[in-house]
Amino acid sequence: MSLFPRPHTLRARLTAGLVVLLAVSCAAVGVAAVLELNGFLTGRLDQQLRETGVRFPASLEHGGTRPSDLPQSRKDSTGGTPIGDENGDGDTRRQTVGTFGARLVGDTVTNAAVVGSSTGAGAQTVPLGAGDRRTLASVPADGRGHTIDLSALDDYRVMAVQGRDGDVLITGLPTEPVEATVHRLELVAAVVFGAALAAAGFAGALWVRWSLRPLSRVAATATKVSQLPLSSGEVELWPRAPEADPRSEVGRVADAFNTMLGHVEDALAKRHASEERLRSFAADASHELRTPVASVRGHAELALLHPGPVPPKVARALERIEAEASRMGEMVDDLLLLARLDAGRPLDRLPVDLTRLVLDAVTDAQAAGPGHRWTLELSEEPVTVPGDAHRLHQVLANLLANARLHTPVGSTITISLERSDGMAVLKVHDDGPGVAADVQPRVFERFSHGDRRRTDGVESGTGTGLGLSIVAAVAEAHGGSVTLDSGPGSTTFAVRLPTGRNI
Repeated sequence: MSLFPRPHTLRARLTAGLVVLLAVSCAAVGVAAVLELNGFLTGRLDQQLRETGVRFPASLEHGGTRPSDLPQSRKDSTGGTPIGDENGDGDTRRQTVGTFGARLVGDTVTNAAVVGSSTGAGAQTVPLGAGDRRTLASVPADGRGHTIDLSALDDYRVMAVQGRDGDVLITGLPTEPVEATVHRLELVAAVVFGAALAAAGFAGALWVRWSLRPLSRVAATATKVSQLPLSSGEVELWPRAPEADPRSEVGRVADAFNTMLGHVEDALAKRHASEERLRSFAADASHELRTPVASVRGHAELALLHPGPVPPKVARALERIEAEASRMGEMVDDLLLLARLDAGRPLDRLPVDLTRLVLDAVTDAQAAGPGHRWTLELSEEPVTVPGDAHRLHQVLANLLANARLHTPVGSTITISLERSDGMAVLKVHDDGPGVAADVQPRVFERFSHGDRRRTDGVESGTGTGLGLSIVAAVAEAHGGSVTLDSGPGSTTFAVRLPTGRNI
């Protein structure tokens, strides 16, 4: 998990990118300014060391001599005050407070003192540790500035030169003023740049939001379009993205989006017109076929009732004509029902006792399939739903017929009915061979038949492929749904119907 949450919207990403780039720029400017100031002040410190010279460390060579013992050459122009302080510990005249001086003979530090801060204090001896002595001995006598850290004095900028007596004289000044100035600049830069980043972030967010306003309108239009019921067929894609400058990227996106919506709307209109023609044809054909089919069936029955002798072959042919006419009549009724459901014809909304329907449908199924084992699992209380009793009975009959026709004799078919979360749940389960995985996605499509594995050894060739599609259409017309869960040895069709009054 990252420390900072990743922005998800384009507006947030652009704003964050702007702030990050500005922060990098401010940091680069700040670092450059600090380094430049530090180098400049350090150069000034080196120049001051060169101007100061080595008078103070040179005077430390005679630091233990009393003023009365000094020769006339070591006295000043007045003949009184010696060139050094009254303690004889170095010449501190015209020396900056904190000036450090040291004298080395070989690698040995013979003297080390610093100019005191109080008036008349003179030079004060600096206690040096072994590390400090090694540090001073390592300073090259090249007349250039070097930064060292002494345990008693912190950081110093020192310069070492060769003395006249073969010794090395080191002069140093404290780097604390330079560091204080640099730190002050760092603080000021941090405060100023922080305030600039905050102001730039706020102003940048407003600017990005204003700049992306056309794109937000396109996204809002796309959201509205995505919420339209495109699967229902008759849809008018009225939302359109607002026009924007076609020279901009957002303007081109909006124009392309509106063009795409126009194409989709034309395609939906053509599809809807085609489906309407197909529904009208199916309804008209089904309606027109009912009369000739009924006429064929009636003539076949009339011929079979003829009192005179009828040859066996003719009688058999008439029986087949009657059976196929009856089957064709059922198929025509199913097609007409599907056409009506597709057209949105309203169904009855009366209280229907599903428990009673299940008992009646199972009784009919037992008579049609006595070789199967039929079991019931019903709740103690009757389950009632608002709907069309005739169509719901057709749902039960189709599911039970499907289970009977596609399972071998001796299979167990279990019908259960319960109430769960405001829904009536009807399940038809069998222990047959199951439905193949490649068939399951289209099992509720019209004129869809099961595979041979599902029908081998059982009664087949009598289905029209409309039974399960009628189950799905009737369930959806009641505001419910139907699902299939199948595998080898277990197949379950589950119908869920709302028990409330409003569907």
